Amino acid sequence: MTWSPPPPVRERYWLHALLLGLTLVTTTWTGAMQWLSFQMDFGNVVPRVSLIALALDGLWYGLTILAILGAHELGHYLACRYYGISASLPYFIPLPPLIAMTGTAGAFIRIRQPITTKRALFDIGIAGPLAGFVVAVPALFLGLALSRVVELPPNLNGMFELGEPLLFKAAAWLVWGPLPDHQSINLHPMAFAAWFGLLATALNLLPIGQLDGGHLAYAVFGRNSIWVTRITLAALTSLVIYTSVLLASYSLAVFTAIAAALLFRFGWHHPPTWDEHEPLDQTRLAFAVLALVIFVVCFTPLPLTLIETVQPK
Repeated sequence: MTWSPPPPVRERYWLHALLLGLTLVTTTWTGAMQWLSFQMDFGNVVPRVSLIALALDGLWYGLTILAILGAHELGHYLACRYYGISASLPYFIPLPPLIAMTGTAGAFIRIRQPITTKRALFDIGIAGPLAGFVVAVPALFLGLALSRVVELPPNLNGMFELGEPLLFKAAAWLVWGPLPDHQSINLHPMAFAAWFGLLATALNLLPIGQLDGGHLAYAVFGRNSIWVTRITLAALTSLVIYTSVLLASYSLAVFTAIAAALLFRFGWHHPPTWDEHEPLDQTRLAFAVLALVIFVVCFTPLPLTLIETVQPK
């Protein structure tokens, strides 16, 4: 197996800066809407606030989610630089909140050269989720501390319920303790950004194709990782059918469809490395177990569920 180094690339810094700026606008816009919702405490009275103050309050979410996503992609980028592999700076993807309640579809980097060893593949693959996780966890605890416990209204129809990963549940219990059924945590926008960061980390760690988890699975299992991909996609499909048909929650179905499309676009088999038959060292295998633990505590099968309650006649 041979490859030739690519010609020098002239970075389009203006494009990275433009996408970052646009994503800051869309996430701050999203954060401003979340701030208004936070101030309403599940009620119907919209507080009056100036546009400037609202924009500044929107930064609680906007800056937090950019920090989490940026740390994730910079983890990949710096690992590529460590191994001398050409990679682009992060491309952020802005989305107006009218399209997505997160204000962004995430971020990515372009790796311009083949990754030729399993050690490099593993280190580059795990650097992103670890870096994003390290930023998301303190943001989660601080965001929960800034949140408040409120009484639930009698009618919750039309509201969305967030699926709570195990780490989110544990953090909420540590900050607020057990709550009665008639009370709930009204999430501060920073806490919502941390929730989205945990979910993005978990989805990226799925051992599918060119996702971070797909890189880790190939580094650990070699060519046998194709079976990990197939089993994971089959399990996801079954989970989507269950949550969509029985629980009327379709948020996981969207990501599963995107993951399947990527598989058919780029192929089911991971690009090989030169040392695909050599096992990883014990330290990296331990970090592979850590990545699995992070996935388990950050994943939720029901990211978003529309609340529909039956009202008494």
